[in-house]
Amino acid sequence: MKILVTGSNGQLGNELRVLSSTSPGSNFIFTDVAELDITNEPAVSAFFAETKPGAVINCAAYTAVDKAEQEPVKAELINAVAVGILARVAARHDAVLVQISTDYVFDGHNYQPYREEDATNPLSAYALSKYHGETEMLKYARCGYLVRTSWLYSTFGLNFVKTMMKYGRERGILNVVCDQIGSPTYARDLAAALLVMLNSGKRPEGVAIYHYSNEGVTSWYDFAKAIIQFAGINCTINPIETKDYPLPAIRPCYSVFNKTKIKQDFNLEIPYWRDSLGKCMELINN
Repeated sequence: MKILVTGSNGQLGNELRVLSSTSPGSNFIFTDVAELDITNEPAVSAFFAETKPGAVINCAAYTAVDKAEQEPVKAELINAVAVGILARVAARHDAVLVQISTDYVFDGHNYQPYREEDATNPLSAYALSKYHGETEMLKYARCGYLVRTSWLYSTFGLNFVKTMMKYGRERGILNVVCDQIGSPTYARDLAAALLVMLNSGKRPEGVAIYHYSNEGVTSWYDFAKAIIQFAGINCTINPIETKDYPLPAIRPCYSVFNKTKIKQDFNLEIPYWRDSLGKCMELINN
């Protein structure tokens, strides 16, 4: 299978690049905005006609959650308009589209892990743009996987893990919110799961929605504590409430996923979040 990866310079795209060598049955085409502007439909159509991918994994996204409050149009362009373009072009070429969405499409008011069919209720400009991306895919895609994930981190780019390590070393004392609950996701684990899905031989009719994060439940405070411990940094982490650390964009206070569907449909074993964090930090520290 020829797999087009868009947004390949980001966390997930880079992890797919790492894993591409272990997927000998696939031929990967890695692009970012310099090679392919996914907001330009004629350019995307021409690229598909030339390269003829059988599948597309869209890793491109506007992820500046707070900045999106001031740049909603830009967030919509990348997170929604571009998804509609990819969905339409992929449909014309009978290619499978894999779109990555987020736990932010939920409002966090659930009392048990979110299932794929639970009602969405985005609370911020970023969340709304990702939700609109979902609706664009559902409207135009002929065959695809919509995969929601949460709290993504990796050895690449900027993320919570690297931020905690940096500030932990510089400041020695950090205040981290303890009343937002979810599950971290190591991007390499997600990348591996996406390749399992594409190599399964299954082709959904329409769009199949799945939830993926690492196993286990934690808070940002506990996540930060684990990062500092794994890194061996001498730093005090203080738990605080969300109201004591106001940010422009509202975060869901509870965004744990139920992952039964993806585990059963693809016979996946999902790693525990602390185990994956340890593996990632070993790579970062080396």
